[in-house]
Amino acid sequence: MKKTALLYEGKAKKIWNTEDETLLISEFKDDLTAFNGEKKSSEEGKGALNNKISTELFKVLSNKGVPTHFVEMLDDNNMLHKKCDVILIEVIVRNIATGSLSRNLGIENGKVLPFTLVEFDYKNDELGDPKLNDQHCLILELVKNTEELDYIRFMAQRVNTIMQEFFADKGLTVVDFKLEFGRDVNGNIILIDELSPDNFRFWDKATGESMDKDRFRKGQGGLKVAYEEVLNRILGEKA
Repeated sequence: MKKTALLYEGKAKKIWNTEDETLLISEFKDDLTAFNGEKKSSEEGKGALNNKISTELFKVLSNKGVPTHFVEMLDDNNMLHKKCDVILIEVIVRNIATGSLSRNLGIENGKVLPFTLVEFDYKNDELGDPKLNDQHCLILELVKNTEELDYIRFMAQRVNTIMQEFFADKGLTVVDFKLEFGRDVNGNIILIDELSPDNFRFWDKATGESMDKDRFRKGQGGLKVAYEEVLNRILGEKA
């Protein structure tokens, strides 16, 4: 499958049209951004790692019956996937309090939540991705009805359960993560975007060390090494 015209360039990926109007190619970039693009950098090889990690995790979810846009990994930096209309809701799934949840609500960093929290953010960089409730989603016409919101919540919880079970014996705690959904050509809501340490927080169970983009946010260094370690554990090369 060949790229034709560039459809969109975001912070972490370029999205290309292909010869098949139902399929797109995501080209994973080495760029790093944080704090709504205020902090920027680049790490050679980061894009390839995210592509490989996303590929493996999409396969895990597909095997568990979660509908996704994934088709195949074409090469180190390029993924073929279904073309979808993006639903402009970022779905945040939290198992442990950290980051903005701790800052905004004063919940102790590292506190295990009494239940999994599912939040919605408006996918709008100009507005700073503000928080949404169900009524906001309906007013903005991001979804057709409350049943679609219920389905998105259900699928987010399902992804969380699968990911927690998958990483349970790999020495990594799934702290929180961000998901995106879209509508395929038949109007079905499916999981899209990527599944990587760019949008997942992983903590090493033994040491509590961050194995994700927080290493960049906090200036800790060693981001590529951490991403490589996540991939190795996914592949079972190191437990």
